[in-house]
Amino acid sequence: MLKQQLQQKLQQKLSPAQIQVIKMLEVPTLELEERIRQELEENPALEEGAELDENGDDFDDDFGNEDGGNNDDFDPEEYMMDDDIPDYKLKTNNTSKDDKREDIPFSAGTTFHENLLDQLGLLELSEHHRALAEYVIGNIDEDGYLRRTAESMVDDIVFQAGINTTDSEMEEIITLIRQFDPPGIGATNLQECLLLQLKGKSNTEEQGLAIVMLKDYFEEFTKKHYDKIMKGLNIDDLMLKRIITEITRLNPKPGNAWGGNILEKSMGTIVPDFMLETEGRQLIVSLNNSNVPELRVNNTYNEMFQDYATNKKNHSREMKDAVMFVKQKIDAARWFIDAIKQRQETLLNTMTTIVQFQKEFFLEGDDTYLRPMILKDIADITGYDISTISRVSNSKYIQTEFGVFPVKYFFSESMTNDLGEEVSTREIKKILKDCIDNENKHKPLNDDALADVLKGKGYLIARRTVAKYREQLNIPVARLRKEI
Repeated sequence: MLKQQLQQKLQQKLSPAQIQVIKMLEVPTLELEERIRQELEENPALEEGAELDENGDDFDDDFGNEDGGNNDDFDPEEYMMDDDIPDYKLKTNNTSKDDKREDIPFSAGTTFHENLLDQLGLLELSEHHRALAEYVIGNIDEDGYLRRTAESMVDDIVFQAGINTTDSEMEEIITLIRQFDPPGIGATNLQECLLLQLKGKSNTEEQGLAIVMLKDYFEEFTKKHYDKIMKGLNIDDLMLKRIITEITRLNPKPGNAWGGNILEKSMGTIVPDFMLETEGRQLIVSLNNSNVPELRVNNTYNEMFQDYATNKKNHSREMKDAVMFVKQKIDAARWFIDAIKQRQETLLNTMTTIVQFQKEFFLEGDDTYLRPMILKDIADITGYDISTISRVSNSKYIQTEFGVFPVKYFFSESMTNDLGEEVSTREIKKILKDCIDNENKHKPLNDDALADVLKGKGYLIARRTVAKYREQLNIPVARLRKEI
């Protein structure tokens, strides 16, 4: 049985321009630069340079309303899709063969896996064994570990490359690769990695005992049950300390020992989004826009619009279609420019508010001056939505005279001390870390003792809360902090 119903709904939809602004807020400076370069390549109506006076508004209205047309018929998302190939990219390259073209060389170095393949190339192997070795090297991760068993690789290489082999033959290849540099390559776990490195050294007394310790007492070593180790090896404290010193000189991630690709290293560099300067007690926040170009709409396209608006009746249908395409590109360029402007304004206002809220910290550089601050505090002051503040603080960094800090660093919850004052959990964590740094490492403080220390300083915190803060600081339990 069919029946009809009337239903009222209230919906809020974001325009393409609003969506673009939201996306712009999330990206850090480096990604913004790349996004701008991409847009400059894809949209011929967008160019670098200061904005010029534009007189295309009247034309937009005339163009949209001609012949009963309506701008609403255009779907901006359609011509802003990534697969929209600009017209200029399809043109023939008419450069002469005599034109001089020079490519700037870029030295990227060699990667960790390329280094292993280079060492493999120095060996005289059959084509079959070389193919097996290349497959094994391809399964070694960036830390230098071979996380897969010989049996599993034997099965996979048959299906993937059609190469038949046996478990014993694969084991021989793995043993061969474990002789490569850096030492420890191809181990299946930490214990095996450390043993491979020790076996490659000259066999001193400490190294010999270290090998026995790692073979027979590895679990006790990782859990720092030193009494069991000394009793089992029949050694004193001094020799145990020398053995542990020998082991700590080894590299638990031999793959990281390789210098690697220069480009990969540079990608890990933090580029601050904000710069903070101090003049007396005045704090000045600025955006790091050194590589962000000014943008404008290409004036040639605006002049084309003016010409079309003046002589619409003298143009063909083909000309109208061409101008309609250009209009879409100009709209996209204007949206993009507006999104950049709104991003810069929102970021600057938000960061300025954060700096003023945490002014004492930025003047002194001490975590104990950090005030409790949550997203809502900044949202209430700026008038922005909490989600906007979250996007601004995500993946952004600020350069101060005390170093580079992630913006998220300045947000923390509050607790009340014994005087009834609100203090930041960041302040408590700093005091907790100082207590652990200054403890007697032969008798480290457990969580109950740390709670008592904090209580003596005026912070009434339960043991489980101390444990939570300690874990957030990536500090192990007392037993694992013990030194001999």
